[in-house]
Amino acid sequence: MAYALLCFPFVMAAFAALFPSNRFRPWFLPVTAAVHAAATLLAIRGPGFETGTSVLVLDPLGKIVALVTGMLFLFGSVYAVGYLKIRSERNNRVFVSCLLSFLGLATLVAWSNHLGLTWVAIEGTTLATAPLIYFNRTKRSIEATWKYLLVGSVGIALALLGTFFLAYALLHEGIAPTLDFAELRRLAPDLSKPWLRAAFVLLLIGYGTKMGLAPMQTWKPDAYGEAPGLVGAILAAGVTSCAFLAFLRIYAIVNASGEGAYASRLLLFMGLLSMAVAGLFMLGQKDFKRMLAYSSVEHMGILMIGLGVGKAALFGTLLHVMTNASTKGVLFLSAANIHRAYDAKTTDEVRGAIRRQPVSGILFLAGFIAITGSPPFGPFVSEFAIVTGAFASGNFLTAALFLVFLLVVFIGMGKTTLRVVQGDMPEGAERFRDTALTLLPIFAFMALVLMLGLHIPAPLRALIEDAVRFLEVGA
Repeated sequence: MAYALLCFPFVMAAFAALFPSNRFRPWFLPVTAAVHAAATLLAIRGPGFETGTSVLVLDPLGKIVALVTGMLFLFGSVYAVGYLKIRSERNNRVFVSCLLSFLGLATLVAWSNHLGLTWVAIEGTTLATAPLIYFNRTKRSIEATWKYLLVGSVGIALALLGTFFLAYALLHEGIAPTLDFAELRRLAPDLSKPWLRAAFVLLLIGYGTKMGLAPMQTWKPDAYGEAPGLVGAILAAGVTSCAFLAFLRIYAIVNASGEGAYASRLLLFMGLLSMAVAGLFMLGQKDFKRMLAYSSVEHMGILMIGLGVGKAALFGTLLHVMTNASTKGVLFLSAANIHRAYDAKTTDEVRGAIRRQPVSGILFLAGFIAITGSPPFGPFVSEFAIVTGAFASGNFLTAALFLVFLLVVFIGMGKTTLRVVQGDMPEGAERFRDTALTLLPIFAFMALVLMLGLHIPAPLRALIEDAVRFLEVGA
């Protein structure tokens, strides 16, 4: 059953590539997403599908990312049907096939219990999403695609080197090397500490590049700014979650080895640096799609800070994976609707969006309020849990800087957002009007963001708590 779940998206991608109708091909996306989501929920709620191998295991960390990527793809697939209907002049064969391939690769990341296979799957997500960035076929989009590939390739190469170092940390101590995650965590106390530390730094930089941590975030503003809104959501909530899962497993190994304090210092530094860089670049930012890229940099930094704080903030950190992904869905999809209505993405040309696109404008404004950590939305709960954990664990300077950077981000992001939604509409004919298919997914994301802020369902809370206990083993 597990193999069927893993292979189903790839089979559907092949069918979509061979399907002749440009009009009906997009419907492969919601059909695949619905079946895949149902199977994923069965795997998450039950003991998990047996695979007969230790290479594929859906552990508590994998369950969270499988849930996040499944939800993201389910809602996004409905939006994709409406978007591709509007963009009927373009052949969507590659677009649909690559999206389905991404779902398969993200599922493989969630199920992988082997660090080498995890690396292959994450590199696969890069190759599957790169053609999506070039969908608009402009000079800037091809430049953004190549930057995404080149910077990402450097990062993933460093991650591969770090993976080799991790295996050598066993070999150096006379132990047979392995990349099996469960086995590495069991043998963690026996790992060579110098080689383990070197591996951790390389893996932090490598997977941090995929996440978009500063100063490795250089690919993000161009990729997010030039890609279709749906693709931006996939990159900001899907690809980054997969990379974070890979790093979570590295963190678990380092923690079990007794080197948690060493890792914590690096994580706190990288997290605070990312928040600071994001805040500075948001101040005076006129391009609202590039603004969302820097918001992603900020929230990847928040995840690193949560990990660096440790036990006291782990619940909030894992919850933030979900709240950030849901809110990014609201922001990227509503921003895409506004972009199409104006055929522009800077505040010099986009004003009065709440009048021209009332629903999308309101949702974009609500998304801004949510993503900046305002109640009663999900990010407020997860960020509050992280900063409370920082205070409880004695990381007072980290907590203080965290709050300062949140304020800077709020000011910078708020200035751009309010310019977009308020003011008088510029002259010119309306180019696009919201449709049911381009609005319903945003409402679904917004409902999820609000729910996570008001009440965390018991099954979801239990899932996160199980993952926290899983991370704490050996800590």
